[in-house]
Amino acid sequence: MFKMFLTCLAFVLTVSAAQAQPLRIEIDNPNIEPLPFAAPAFIAETSGADQYARDLAAVVAADLQGSGLFRAINEEAFISQITSFDSPVQYADWKAINAQALVTGAVSTTSDGQIIVKFRLFDVFSEDQLGEGLQFVGSTNGWRRMAHKVADAVYSRITGESGYFDTRVVFVSETGPKNARLKRLGVMDYDGANQQFLTDAQAIVLAPRFSPNGDRVLYTSYESGFPKIYVLNVASVGRRVLQDQPGTMSFAPRFAPNGQDVVFSLTTGSNTDIYKLNLASGQRTQLTSSPAIETAPSYSPDGTQIVFESDRSGTQQLYVMNAGGGEATRISFGQGRYGTPVWSPRGDLVAFTKQNRGRFHIGVMRLDGTGERLLTASFLDEGPTWSPNGRVIMFTRETAGSGGSSTLYSVDISGRNLKAVQANASDPNWSPLLK
Repeated sequence: MFKMFLTCLAFVLTVSAAQAQPLRIEIDNPNIEPLPFAAPAFIAETSGADQYARDLAAVVAADLQGSGLFRAINEEAFISQITSFDSPVQYADWKAINAQALVTGAVSTTSDGQIIVKFRLFDVFSEDQLGEGLQFVGSTNGWRRMAHKVADAVYSRITGESGYFDTRVVFVSETGPKNARLKRLGVMDYDGANQQFLTDAQAIVLAPRFSPNGDRVLYTSYESGFPKIYVLNVASVGRRVLQDQPGTMSFAPRFAPNGQDVVFSLTTGSNTDIYKLNLASGQRTQLTSSPAIETAPSYSPDGTQIVFESDRSGTQQLYVMNAGGGEATRISFGQGRYGTPVWSPRGDLVAFTKQNRGRFHIGVMRLDGTGERLLTASFLDEGPTWSPNGRVIMFTRETAGSGGSSTLYSVDISGRNLKAVQANASDPNWSPLLK
């Protein structure tokens, strides 16, 4: 479903001595000002490419501006017009409107339904090109992916970090009244576009989680009347139950970084513990053994540790243990209850849901529990998921009352740039960068 023939070719390289100190956003600066940039409509080099040229530039600009790190300059302010992809840049005209970066591109289509997109990025004030130009080739229905790839390249060159625009998000789509809500799995681009459904609405589904390479999704379904974990192949939409053991309930699944093991919660009688299952052999290993409720496990990026939530101390708190189980260390010590921990892809932080004094928050903390920082506050915020570069968190926000609804929001790890992504949706999980 996600695969598209896509090639990336370097076609020009103009890196000069003037680029020793290239245009750069210091992404960790707490007082960052969005960098102004211009992204004129791409040049249509064939007769069938006009709409693609306009749409591609618009998506690139929306991606960059939506990150909160860039500010798009309105086209009405442009002095220069880009009429040819190979024309010299009139730097003085772009300096006059304070454009610090300039993105130019060209689009052509072929008779067999292919689209060719190429772009360049310029540092306006140093009057130089940043890095090499790139060319993408693929089917016309994949034009949005090409736009996201262009935006990722621009983001990476200016911030020095990988982008996150060419990604997908799996989530629970919700329809109907709050007391009779229908739920099914959906998948979409990170910005809410290109929605598709992976299941019908015949049974409640929860907690979809991508595999490390994005080819499979774990989720919990109540179609049997009890929660059971299924693994679904994204391309074929084929699925199978992970393990069907009578008298038990399984839920809160998540893949290990190796893609071969799954960690999850299993309830037998009144006891809930965390288990690991090897998908190839079916071998199951119990990782916790406590009368408390232990759930929401999440692996560290290197697969050596697991963070989870437990009420073993009397209230819902966060703990870290070795991936093979054993003694766990509590890491949450603030006021209130903590849950749904998720390890950052960078390995330096854990995101979580916090409930305190009648309010819910999405927050982050270091692995030793220090540096707790609350990013949001509302009637109900829950279920964080990380972008693959570890800079943005997506989560569910639910409004109060009988007519309340759930919406997916995103926020960066500084607490800036809070924005709605998708209405009537919950429980998001971010894919890795697509290949």
